[in-house]
Amino acid sequence: MNNNKPSVVISGGGLWTPEHSISNEELVTAYNAYAEKYNAEHSDEIASGELAEKPLSSAEFVAKASGIRSRFAYCKDGILDVDRMRPRISKRGDNELSHQAEMALKAARIALKEANKEPSDVDAVIISCAYTQRSYPAIAIEVQNELGIEGFGFDMLVACSAATFALQRAYEMISAGTAKCVLAINPELTSPQVNYCDRDSHFIFGDVSTATVVETADTCTSEHSYNVLDTKAVTSYSNNIRSNFGYVSRAEDSDPYAPDKLFHQEGRKVFKEVCPMAAEHIRSQLESNDIEVGSVKRWWLHQANINMNTLITKKLLGQVPSQEEAPIVLDRYANTASAGSLIAFNLHHKDLKSGDLGVICSFGAGYSIGSLVLQKR
Repeated sequence: MNNNKPSVVISGGGLWTPEHSISNEELVTAYNAYAEKYNAEHSDEIASGELAEKPLSSAEFVAKASGIRSRFAYCKDGILDVDRMRPRISKRGDNELSHQAEMALKAARIALKEANKEPSDVDAVIISCAYTQRSYPAIAIEVQNELGIEGFGFDMLVACSAATFALQRAYEMISAGTAKCVLAINPELTSPQVNYCDRDSHFIFGDVSTATVVETADTCTSEHSYNVLDTKAVTSYSNNIRSNFGYVSRAEDSDPYAPDKLFHQEGRKVFKEVCPMAAEHIRSQLESNDIEVGSVKRWWLHQANINMNTLITKKLLGQVPSQEEAPIVLDRYANTASAGSLIAFNLHHKDLKSGDLGVICSFGAGYSIGSLVLQKR
């Protein structure tokens, strides 16, 4: 390991979970009712081959395909309505706190408390997630204002790697001396971008918010903190995970809510291509830091699909890891875009002992992969 690296630590984490959850059974019941209604209303076009019949689903299919059994929703109302199939989120005025800022603040306050920090200690706020509900003003600046933080804030989007990429930006700012304490927040409001009318993707995502305090080691006073030994990020362009929603739709005279504007993917291609990329990414990072794979105590991995996590960790360890080694949270939370690895971290880190090593890694659209090697202080 390079002992000349600046002393940067993660000193606190925050996890906010919405009060509403949706089980596979609830979601599938609504989807199947929608599919049967659609097929009946378009029976002639389906018979002539103009339209494809909507296939039915089952809770067992969802669990087997993904490992997901339920997910949380910021707003459950509307998602299970066969005549709506999307959340019914109330519109807020320009002078009201935005929904995403509200989510961010809930996680941020938990993280600040865990880190023994006041807003006055923070120099920068990063909001980093798969989607932001508006282009500007930045959600980060809205959160900064609500907390009374002096300094600066900005939003960044890197799909499912947004959280780890934000932590790397925080690490770099502290290393460069442009900030001593950074609050990185991931308010993943994914449900508005889910196509609940598509059997292959309607079950994938859930809503959540996570936050992390990153600071210099000499200011850290928290009970549980981690030296950031190394960070690594890589991107490789791919069309296999995509969402085309954007303001250009207005100029293109296209439907801004058409299926291609929502989340869609080539799942088999993603599985085949991302798994070896992620495993090699982690392996090479550990090798460059002279760390044996077997010496890593905890793997906080992206929570997209149980089969992906199993394959990646098996490639690294030569065996399927235990829940203690590589905690799985997607069964309860589903895929929460960039927040998944940090949910795992928040729920499964306080049992580690001083000197224990852990890896946070995310992978997703882009393709993008981001990772951090941590050591318990």
